[in-house]
Amino acid sequence: MNDLVQIKRKGDGDGSVQFQDARPATIEGAKVFAVYGKGGIGKSTTSSNLSVAFSKLGKRVLQIGCDPKHDSTFTLTKRLQPTVIDVLEQVEFHAEELRPEDYVVEGYNGVMCVEAGGPPAGTGCGGYVVGQTVKLLKEHHLLEDTDVVIFDVLGDVVCGGFAAPLQHAQRALIVTANDFDSIFAMNRIVAAINAKAKNYAVRLGGVIANRSTDTDQIDRYNASAGLQRVAHIKDLDVVRRSRLKKSTLFEMESSPEIDAVQAEYMQLAARLYAGVAPLEGRSMKDREIFDFLGYE
Repeated sequence: MNDLVQIKRKGDGDGSVQFQDARPATIEGAKVFAVYGKGGIGKSTTSSNLSVAFSKLGKRVLQIGCDPKHDSTFTLTKRLQPTVIDVLEQVEFHAEELRPEDYVVEGYNGVMCVEAGGPPAGTGCGGYVVGQTVKLLKEHHLLEDTDVVIFDVLGDVVCGGFAAPLQHAQRALIVTANDFDSIFAMNRIVAAINAKAKNYAVRLGGVIANRSTDTDQIDRYNASAGLQRVAHIKDLDVVRRSRLKKSTLFEMESSPEIDAVQAEYMQLAARLYAGVAPLEGRSMKDREIFDFLGYE
């Protein structure tokens, strides 16, 4: 990991000490989104269906899973694919020996899929893996013909793996449900993204309400924090069933529910590709958000 340096950046948040890439590889030309949210909130489902929606708009899409579980893209590819860290290990980390087909798989409707993976628990920095993945994609010229890149990021953790996609993304999207734990996590993610925005081009792009019949608590928080809801995916059993079928929602048999949720994803993709204004976002202190959420 000699490409990494451990630095302390005053502008990256109080007391911030993180691993960062000494020679970061930039992504040029494509619209790049990073999807965040509490663990288990449905980021991978959201990312995969959003990727398909972009592809249905005629865009060339690349989805990068950034979780050691490497399950971001299985509804697109119908299997758990090898991770970048897996294939690098097979060639003793001689990246020059890899070919694109070793770690890139074409999924449903032409969405290109990569699972960055991560080091075994407690043994390394997830940020290194994301950085190496972007470098490989650039070296193999796989980003030159890409219109949209989606980073599907692991849950609410404050480590290099969590922060690394923010060095490449233009807009960060937060997936949340209409409950205390999800919004509490969202508040912390807002703080992390704002800290990174001091040094990188990334800005908050909006909030996706997921697995929620209502959005009253989300909307109340957004109004206070200066955020905006850009989509509402309701709590539908068909979404759960699509995961069990290892399928995106766009492959499910037509029904009023399916048609409605597909339309919501299509509307979101069109809105994001047209460009959403950057949001400042104002996070609360933990005690403040604890007191703020809930009912009287």
